Amino acid sequence: MSLFKKIFSSQNKETLDKGLEKSKTSFFSKLSKAVAGKSSVDDDVLDNLEEVLVTSDVGVNTTLKIIERIEERVSRDKYMGTDELNSILREEIAGLLSETHRGEESEFQIDTSSKPYVIMVVGVNGVGKTTTIGKLAFQFKKQGLKVMLGAADTFRAAAIDQLQVWAERVDVPIIKQKMGSDPASVAFDTLSAAVSQDMDIVLIDTAGRLHNKVNLMNELGKVKRVMQKVVPEAPHEVLLVLDGSTGQNAFEQAKQFTKATEVTALAVTKLDGTAKGGVVIGISDQFQIPVKYIGVGEGLEDLQVFNKFEFVDSFFNTTS
Repeated sequence: MSLFKKIFSSQNKETLDKGLEKSKTSFFSKLSKAVAGKSSVDDDVLDNLEEVLVTSDVGVNTTLKIIERIEERVSRDKYMGTDELNSILREEIAGLLSETHRGEESEFQIDTSSKPYVIMVVGVNGVGKTTTIGKLAFQFKKQGLKVMLGAADTFRAAAIDQLQVWAERVDVPIIKQKMGSDPASVAFDTLSAAVSQDMDIVLIDTAGRLHNKVNLMNELGKVKRVMQKVVPEAPHEVLLVLDGSTGQNAFEQAKQFTKATEVTALAVTKLDGTAKGGVVIGISDQFQIPVKYIGVGEGLEDLQVFNKFEFVDSFFNTTS
């Protein structure tokens, strides 16, 4: 189908293929059992396929949409061989994701017409939030942009120290205060410094607590208001980082955070160490928020701009 007549950037695509290997192996193992002994797609195969998709962390609602699309094709084409199922799944999932999201970006590009462009990064502890900030800083700097970090997760000393390590590794400036400081104060200082030093991008780390949604909402709201005293449009983006290896827990975190604050983009990390990569398909479909970045490895280059066509192609490519 024409959706897949694309030339993908080879280095990134190889990393993506490798990063999704566990998810793909698990999925196709289940799929081969689902169609064992069947030559055509019938109700039994569709029931089994539904189970395969749900247990691959695609999510119930998205799974039902996919099954419905395949049922429509079966009734239209009258006969569909089980050997066609892989390519049909690939087409229908890509089509589903194409309906819900805008055009793809291929690089780490940011609109810097109004500098500094402020990205507030949110997410619970342990999802790879600070690492994602470090890798984003590296990628933006590689584009020739001036980047500054703000350590506004003052709840844990380790968060400040970890961000400091990333700032040194990537060689970008960081604004920080001691543990227990007011996060809004750190954000204010960061944006003030960024304006005076003519920075292109500011990445603000925030505390990853979900124990009390009201407190989280209040804290993030205060950080936003204080930033707007320096840069009226800030934050230009609120990036929610989710751990892909937690599967359905990532859905739950996305629900909680989108209720607590206005999230404008998602990053799904740790996809290389898990068989739960299907969660990206469900999250892309279910939340009216674009998945912007995915983490498919430990290296600085292994945070990629999410391209739904590349992702679906890697997930369903049985020749790699």
